[in-house]
Amino acid sequence: MAGSGPASAELLLPSIQPLHTLQLRRIYRAATSCDATLLVPPRPYLRGPAHRTKGGPAAVNCVKEETSRYCGKEKDLMKAYLFRGNVLLREFPTDTLFDVNAIVAHVLFALLFNEVKYITTLEDLQNMENALKGKADIAFSYVRAVGTPEHRAVMEAAFVYGTTYQFVLTTEIALLESIGAKDIEYAHLYFFHCKVVLDLTQLCRRTLMEQPLTTLNIHQFIKTMEAPLLTEVAEDPQQVSTVHLQLGLPLVFIVSQQATYEADRRTAEWVAWRLLGKAGVLLLMRDSLAVDIPQHTNVIFKREERVPVEFLVLHDIDLIVSHVENNMHIEEIQEGEDEDHDMEDPDIDIQDDEVAETVHRDRKRQLPLELTVELTEETFNATVMASDSIVLFYAGWQAVSMAFLQSYIDVAIKLKDTPTMLLTRVNCADWSGVCTKHNVTEFPVVKMYKEGGNPVSYAGMLGTEDLLKFIQLNRISCPVNITSVQEAEEYLSGELYQDLLSYSRGPVLGLFSPTMTTAKEDFTEAGNYLRGCVITGIYSEEDVLILSNKYAATLPALLLARHKGGKIESIPLANTHAEDIVQIIKNAFLETFPEITVENLPTYLRLQKPLLILFSDGSIIPQYKKAILTLVKEKHLDSLTPCWLNLKNTPVGRGILQAYFDTLPPLPLLVVVNLHSGGQVFAFPSDQAISEQNLLLWLKKLEAGLESHITILPAQEWKPPLPAYDFLSMMEAAASRHSARKGPEYMKETGVQESDEEQHEDKSAIRKELTETLRIKHWNRSNWFKEAEKSSRHDKEL
Repeated sequence: MAGSGPASAELLLPSIQPLHTLQLRRIYRAATSCDATLLVPPRPYLRGPAHRTKGGPAAVNCVKEETSRYCGKEKDLMKAYLFRGNVLLREFPTDTLFDVNAIVAHVLFALLFNEVKYITTLEDLQNMENALKGKADIAFSYVRAVGTPEHRAVMEAAFVYGTTYQFVLTTEIALLESIGAKDIEYAHLYFFHCKVVLDLTQLCRRTLMEQPLTTLNIHQFIKTMEAPLLTEVAEDPQQVSTVHLQLGLPLVFIVSQQATYEADRRTAEWVAWRLLGKAGVLLLMRDSLAVDIPQHTNVIFKREERVPVEFLVLHDIDLIVSHVENNMHIEEIQEGEDEDHDMEDPDIDIQDDEVAETVHRDRKRQLPLELTVELTEETFNATVMASDSIVLFYAGWQAVSMAFLQSYIDVAIKLKDTPTMLLTRVNCADWSGVCTKHNVTEFPVVKMYKEGGNPVSYAGMLGTEDLLKFIQLNRISCPVNITSVQEAEEYLSGELYQDLLSYSRGPVLGLFSPTMTTAKEDFTEAGNYLRGCVITGIYSEEDVLILSNKYAATLPALLLARHKGGKIESIPLANTHAEDIVQIIKNAFLETFPEITVENLPTYLRLQKPLLILFSDGSIIPQYKKAILTLVKEKHLDSLTPCWLNLKNTPVGRGILQAYFDTLPPLPLLVVVNLHSGGQVFAFPSDQAISEQNLLLWLKKLEAGLESHITILPAQEWKPPLPAYDFLSMMEAAASRHSARKGPEYMKETGVQESDEEQHEDKSAIRKELTETLRIKHWNRSNWFKEAEKSSRHDKEL
């Protein structure tokens, strides 16, 4: 890799035993990419010091070599040393060099100490920003931990661009949150435009890189930052080419003329800032152009070279940005990591399960476990009885448990300075008796223990936000007993529990006369069921008619306070049981036109209605949203569930569309999916605009059976691709086979010692057969795809 990198260095690894071939290969490749010097460990037939070869690390065998400085102490054997010449630059614990990415990242991080500044606070970032105003731009990146693939990508970019831009790195989530970043669980890179800022009181404009942090993506992003923000041209747009097209990004031409030049240039600059890193923006002068442009055209869109340009009429900046974002598809640039798959063990770094792979990748990440209390068989009862507690039951060997443990610790971080419940955890792998006693039969499980009540199990998504909502809403009893009309008004307005409003869509108040005992019991049961999800309250005083008359509610009734619209809706509850009340409350808080995600899709599928889905590759176009909401308001979509899916937030949407159309169609696209009866999929005509009139006419044709479906979804169950292993049956089968093969001479008792030996042999044989069975099962599992591929290839040849 060419660039302004540091001088070559040497990487020395003391060892009391020869390193594994795989380890040496990885270290060699990593050191080669860092311009380090390789010291090859001595072969048995070599004498004297280690042989040096330019381009890699050294492994020193401390048993055979006189290297007392690095082999004298046991702790030194767990370190790697980085040299420049004879100068020791850095020591690394060997457990931090766990793969090629970690080695490259750590070595470059040590060598590029001037080019990459590590910071931990917002004050550090502001000081760095002020110091570079008018001098240089900043590439600010956040990675979850050092040694990750994203950290390596940032360091390799700094190796190339470190003398041009100041690279700043952090691993602090709080710092990322403080600058207003979203999706903080992912790595981020911001470009701070500080070089053009001359006023120290003015903030540097920031541009977020929206692609995943890979070396090539960062290179592409920085190249777009180096390109001119706005370029004026006076030639045929079809012939114009810029660096953006070379990088696979589209061009946007803002059409101008002499009379409106100043206003058009300001508009073009606004558009350029909004699309920076996504597209190139040019100002096209119509007056000096020999090519004819349609009279009303004010925007020209060019997707790529040798593709006809599009002539558009867009009178709003948001419409221009939306059109570009919805019509560009940048394929993620994948790093060429095939070289890292070693022949000795092709599966050593990649797990076949996505959750297991995530846990394996983050295995070196240090979690602040001290923020939660670890419970044992001796401390469980005393701790839980002493205070209201949240207990996480997990298994240290299970991938889902370890993945959720990270979310659990994130909750503990958010609640660090908040006087809430005590967060505790039990590792069922160590304390199986405790977990069995508390009816834990699967992992992970979260239970809430409060004094005087039964434990409440958490049934939400295994994520930080949902668990945090559950804990915060359980700070109050549900339903809350309201005792006066004034308190009820404060409850409905949100004043009573203002600090909990962000965790709930709005409070629910049940109105009952004092004599409605059964109805109150049903509502109380529903409130207990919904605790942790919704704030519920109950009012059954003598003056309940004051509220009933004010809100036109017939007793018994529900009052739902919608804080977004500021409205209070009444729902009658006559002859309604607890389970019906639960469903009423759940349905009442569903969004009218929601964005479908992996998390909320099951909720909307339970409505048992066909889905009217608007697929969009980015934010939804306002006029489309307005058309659909108007039809919802006019009750034309009561038989459907209208929703939209953002492919950028939910990439699985691309696979869904490909299943419908075979190839990815142009977006935005509107479809009706009848999942619950027939599985037909209908597509709104692509040559029609999504307007109220066109959409209503199309829906009437659907209802009359005049539209043809594009595909029918198969009525198949979602099952695992391979059957689960029944280990107990396998052990019993192995044991029974062994017993059947035993001869009669082994059935005689010849003494206690002989009997013991026989039992030992039996167990050894069983273990051996079980191991062989598992080995065969593993081979079948790992080679099933290869055999299927061979069979498929043979069929194609035939």
